[in-house]
Amino acid sequence: MFSRAALLTAQRPLTVAATRSAAAAAAPGGAIERRQRPEHPGKVRLGFLPEEWFQFFYNKTGVTGPYTFGVGLITYLCSKEIYVMEHEYYSGLSLGIMAVIAVKKLGPVIAKWADGEIDKIESEWKEGREAELKVLSDAIEAEKKEQWRADGALLLMEAKKENIALQLEAAFRERAMNVYSEVKRRLDYQVECRHVERRLSQKHMVNWITTNVLASISPQQEKETLNKCIADLSALALRVKSA
Repeated sequence: MFSRAALLTAQRPLTVAATRSAAAAAAPGGAIERRQRPEHPGKVRLGFLPEEWFQFFYNKTGVTGPYTFGVGLITYLCSKEIYVMEHEYYSGLSLGIMAVIAVKKLGPVIAKWADGEIDKIESEWKEGREAELKVLSDAIEAEKKEQWRADGALLLMEAKKENIALQLEAAFRERAMNVYSEVKRRLDYQVECRHVERRLSQKHMVNWITTNVLASISPQQEKETLNKCIADLSALALRVKSA
């Protein structure tokens, strides 16, 4: 453990240096000037100190202000024996050094392995997601196809209705033609019956007239008519010869 005298001896040069640096920063032509550091929200220094703390000290004390404050605070804690450096301190220091070495040596390997595992898990998740998206897209395409088929079924139903209407129209026309043919056949039969009746009546009337006429002619009249016809024929023949 450091003694109080050693700590005070180590503290004086640091305090003087901090005072000189603060005075140089406050002077107009000093070598060290206060400057605004860009703010980085969420960024830390030394693994656990927020960037906003350093920005606050930069604005108040300059660039060396945070480091001077840290060294002075540690020196004060050690000199006043607020922080006692016993055997546990050195054990913690050894463990810290071992942890730093382990992080430096094993950190990249473990980080590479962890990154590979993360990439593997991410690729598996991505493949699962893509497979799920493919299944869903296939289901959407199948649903669209089914809707298209449903529309086709409606068109087919309309075509069937039109076909049935045409069949009904054809059956109606066929039956109308059958009715027309039957009516025409019966009307033709009636007309033919009337023609047969008329011919029979005419034949009967001719026969009756002929019979009555022949019955009214006497043999003498028949003989005279026959002689007159022969004479007319002879005269006609002589006229033809003379011509």
